Amino acid sequence: MSEQFHREIDSYLANLADLRRRAWPKAVGRTVDYPFGESTVTHYLRSWASERPDHAAIVYHGRTVTYAELDRASDRVAAYLVHRGFAPGDRAAVMMPNCPQFIIAFFGILKAGGVHVPVNPMFRREEINYELLDSAATFAFILDEVATEFRAGGEGTDVAEVIASANTDFLPDGADLPRGMVADAPVTPDTTRFLSVVDRDDLPVPADPDDPHALAALNYTGGTTGMPKGCEHTQADMLYTAVSGGQFGFGGGPDTVSLVFVPVFWIAGEDAFLVSVMTGGTCVLHYRWDAEEVLRSIDTYGVTAMAGTVDSYLELLDTAKDSGLSLASMKSPVTMSFVTKLTVEIRERWARETGAPGIIRESSYGMTEDHTLDTFTLGLQQDDADLKGRPGFTGIPIPGTEVAIVDFQSGELLPVGEEGQIIVRSPSMMRGYHNRPDATAETLRDGWLHTGDIGMVDETGALHYLGRTKEMLKVNGMSVFPSELEHLFSRHPRIAACGVIGIADPKKGQVPVAYVQLEPGAASEVTADDLLAWCRDHMATYKIPRVEIIDEMPLAPTGKVSKVGLEKLASSIAPQ
Repeated sequence: MSEQFHREIDSYLANLADLRRRAWPKAVGRTVDYPFGESTVTHYLRSWASERPDHAAIVYHGRTVTYAELDRASDRVAAYLVHRGFAPGDRAAVMMPNCPQFIIAFFGILKAGGVHVPVNPMFRREEINYELLDSAATFAFILDEVATEFRAGGEGTDVAEVIASANTDFLPDGADLPRGMVADAPVTPDTTRFLSVVDRDDLPVPADPDDPHALAALNYTGGTTGMPKGCEHTQADMLYTAVSGGQFGFGGGPDTVSLVFVPVFWIAGEDAFLVSVMTGGTCVLHYRWDAEEVLRSIDTYGVTAMAGTVDSYLELLDTAKDSGLSLASMKSPVTMSFVTKLTVEIRERWARETGAPGIIRESSYGMTEDHTLDTFTLGLQQDDADLKGRPGFTGIPIPGTEVAIVDFQSGELLPVGEEGQIIVRSPSMMRGYHNRPDATAETLRDGWLHTGDIGMVDETGALHYLGRTKEMLKVNGMSVFPSELEHLFSRHPRIAACGVIGIADPKKGQVPVAYVQLEPGAASEVTADDLLAWCRDHMATYKIPRVEIIDEMPLAPTGKVSKVGLEKLASSIAPQ
C-alpha cells in the first residue's frame, strides 16, 4: 500500500461514510442485527430448531425438512463422522448438486468441528483429484450419479470413506423426478449409505465447536495463475454474510420464503441457503433451474425472495403467461446481470405483469474470497437511479464492510468518480488461500482484499462494478479462467503449447477459445474434434472451449504466449 493510502485512508472512508449516510434508505437499518448473538452457524441452526421446530427449513420438490429434522439429521452425520475417527480440523468433501443431503452434510461436518469442502459435481476426474489432494479431505459425501467420476478422481488421495446417497432419497415417494435428474444411477458399491447414517440414533452427538473463527470451509475459486485456490473461511464469515444478507439483501426474516436454484456448491448458493436458515426462514430448494417448476413453486409456497439472472426472470415472465400461476408474492426479486442486463424496461415489465410488491433489482458485489455479499441495493431504486446512472451499480457496502478504490499500479486512493481497483475490508474476508502463502500475500495486504476488479464509487457512495480482470471469463454467468484451461491442456501428451482467450457470444456472454500448437508429427493424428472429446473427459462442461489448431503460437517478447496475437486470430471467428 502506498504512503498516500496510509496517510489518507481514514479521511477517505469518513468522506464515503458521510455520502452514504445521506443516501441511506429510510426503511433500511444501519447495523447488522444478530438474533442469537455473534456465534456459529451450528448454534443458529440449533436455536431455530428449538424456537420453531416444526417450521419448514427446506422444501425440495414436494418434500419438507423441518428445522427439527435438519438439526437431528445433521447431528447424526456429526456423530457418525466422529465415531469413524473424524477429528476437529479434518476435511470432508461434498460432491453433490442441489439437494437436502448437501445441506445436512454441510451442518454435520461443521458440528463435528470439521472443514467443509464443496466439490463441483460437474467436475471431471483431474479437477476432482486436484481439490481432494489440495484440501487433504479424508471423508466424502456424494450422490450415486457422480460416483464413477469421483472414484477415478479419488485415486491417490486421502479419502478413506465415501458416504453416498441416491438422488431420490429426499424426494416424496412416487414423485416425478426434477428435469435433468438421473433416474437410474446404480447404488455405489463399497460406500456407506447416507440414509443409514441419518437414521442411526445410537451414537453420541459431539459438542458443537465453540470457536467461530476456526477454519470451517475451503471454498475453491479460480485464479489468474495456475489451478483453483481454496479460500479459507470460518463460521464467523458465514454467519456475518448470512445474517447481513437476510437483513440487507432480502429485507426479510423468519417469514421469508426464498427459492434457491443457484448451485449450492458455489459460494453464492451456499450463501443463499444460509441466508434462509440463519434467519429462520424457508428455503425452497430446486435441483436446478426449470422455469415451469420454479413458477409452480413460487405460486404454491408463496415465495417472497429469489436470486437469479435477468434471463431467468424474463423466462419466468414468459412462462407465467396464460398459466394461471402467480408471481405476486415476490417481495425481493434480486437479479444478476450476467448476459442480459437489467434495464428500466425490464423492471417496468416485471412490475406490470406480476403485480408483485417487490422492485426487481441488482444483487450485490462480492467474491468467493469475502463470501460474496459486500453491498446491498435494497431501497436504492428511487426514480430508477440505479439503472439510469453509471453502469454496474451494486449498491452501498453492508455495515461492517468497507470499500475503497485505488490505482492499480501505485496503490494510491482515487477520488469519487474515478475508476480503479476495488479493494474490500470485511468481517467475512477469508483467512487466506489454503497452502498458497504467496498468493495470499499478493491478495491480502494490510487487511484489505485486492480484488483485481475494476470499479468506481459515485457521489452517493455507491459502488459500481465495471468489469473483471481481463483473464477471467464469464460463461453463462460462470467463471472460467484461461490459465486453468491452459494448465489442463498442458497434460495432453500431443499438445506442445496452448493459449486461451475469450470472445463475445450473444447467448453465453463469453466463450473460451483454445489455440493449440501440436507436437511435431501430431497434426496427422490429432484433430480439433479429438481435442474437444478429450476436453469433455477432463473438464466441466461449461469450461469446454472452442478449439483452434494453429501451426505456431504467437509469442510476446518475454517468451510468453501473446494474448494480443491470439485476439487478432480470434477476430475472424464467427459467433455460433
